[in-house]
Amino acid sequence: MESKAFKIDELDKSIIEIIQKEPSLTHTEIARKVNRSQPTIGTRIRKLEKAGVLKFQAGINVKTMDLLLARVEIQTSKPDETVKLVKDCPHMLNAFRLSGTSNFSILVVSNKLAHLDEIVNHHFRKDPNVSDVYMDIITDVTNDLILPLDFNFENCSLTSNHECCGKCFA
Repeated sequence: MESKAFKIDELDKSIIEIIQKEPSLTHTEIARKVNRSQPTIGTRIRKLEKAGVLKFQAGINVKTMDLLLARVEIQTSKPDETVKLVKDCPHMLNAFRLSGTSNFSILVVSNKLAHLDEIVNHHFRKDPNVSDVYMDIITDVTNDLILPLDFNFENCSLTSNHECCGKCFA
């Protein structure tokens, strides 16, 4: 896999694959596996990190978490507002711009099904800029998927008049 913004070679690919499989390996251990020197590996890893190609992220494993995860697909006429919402809302883990019928797919998390529905109703179904909304509960994840999670989402709730607490929607 090659990045269009940053070219990676076979050694970079090998380093990335090793780190993905065994992220706790030292540069010396990686160097041994690819038959290169430790300083070469350190330089390559720093170069990949600086370019944003290689990222290290702590998070929870979606495959094993005891939370409900939903995929929400929407068609919106104001995509920039959706991007801001996803960045600000502790319930929204990430969003993907799409081509086709929907222009966004958003990962939403909560500990209660009713709360997921409230979030989707409040932020998308009631938004006049959103023309289509589909929500699917994700029932299983095949491979480990590590995502950052703001655990403060449990303190975020919609008030009785359907106004957001302010943490996830201005």
